[in-house]
Amino acid sequence: MSFGEELWKRFVPKYLEALGAPVTAVGLYGTLRDFVDGIYQYPGGWITDRYGRRRALLLFIGLAAAGYVVYMLAPSWPYVIAGLFLVMGWSSMANPTLFAVIGDALPKQQRAYGFTMQAILKRVPVAAAAWLGGLAIATWGVISGVRASLLATLVFAALTAIAAFQIRLPSIPPTQPHANAGLWALLPSQLRRLLASDILVRICEGLVDVLIVLYATNIIGVSAVQFGVLVAVQAVTSMLVYVPAAKIADRIGRKPFVIVTFLFFALFPIAVVLSTGFRSLVAAFIIGGLREIGEPARKAMIVDFAIPEFRGRMVGLYYFARSISITPSALIGGLLWRITPAVPFVAAGVIGVIGMLVFAATVDEQYAS
Repeated sequence: MSFGEELWKRFVPKYLEALGAPVTAVGLYGTLRDFVDGIYQYPGGWITDRYGRRRALLLFIGLAAAGYVVYMLAPSWPYVIAGLFLVMGWSSMANPTLFAVIGDALPKQQRAYGFTMQAILKRVPVAAAAWLGGLAIATWGVISGVRASLLATLVFAALTAIAAFQIRLPSIPPTQPHANAGLWALLPSQLRRLLASDILVRICEGLVDVLIVLYATNIIGVSAVQFGVLVAVQAVTSMLVYVPAAKIADRIGRKPFVIVTFLFFALFPIAVVLSTGFRSLVAAFIIGGLREIGEPARKAMIVDFAIPEFRGRMVGLYYFARSISITPSALIGGLLWRITPAVPFVAAGVIGVIGMLVFAATVDEQYAS
């Protein structure tokens, strides 16, 4: 699924642009993506707790596949915006399910390593897929290249469904069956504090995420193939640091690695805006890859803090609150771009540093379950 989506996902802003979308519409796409990501998280968690991990994954794969078809056949950019509601069925609704699978299958002391394995399995194909997607665009143009990649993604979605069908885990019966209405009240205080700092860091990311490809190709002047190489550099960097970081985090604690991760989130947009060519962008995207050094530890903290019988729903609620909070970020980034393209990147760096400081000062992992 990651291989298929990464063939074209980084190039959706260019696809929108080729279909006639102005930069504010690209920002709207990013904002709507964050909004849908938010509203889908809790339903995804509820479905996985109610119907089981395997059925949930199969449903979410089917929704995403329908969205790929809409993207592929879109005659103009508004159709891409509409198709987003289906495409996000995988990346958003399935997120709590994947967390729950790892939480169910592994004890606490192995969860960071478990999330590391998941992340590596996602990013191994990313390293090749982004470059191949850029090559398709260079060969056939933005529209035809993205559509060819979407067609390939439908094949990979079918293969993913076959893999998901093999997942069978026993459900955990709730000890508080009527707690759904008050789930927020049950959310542990440390998980709320982690959420607050995570929101600030994701605002940092959201301000510039959909603009990075435009800045790299339109302002700095790299090609689509070169941008694909940059994405591959970022993915390979992440994979190189995942395993040693996760092993150490499971032994000595998660917090130091999450602090470092949040710091690199703040540095990445600054590094991009300071770049003057492809070589300096390579350095910037290495920093972007280092943002993942503590991501397995952060995800493990979420699972550690969550109440086991409500694991799917609490993860869904966490990501719902995070995504809804950062929803305006991409649109604001698009508006700041109109002042000058560098402004959203500088603002993102400042907000990222604040998020890191909030986390360092407020979250104590000793209260994890």
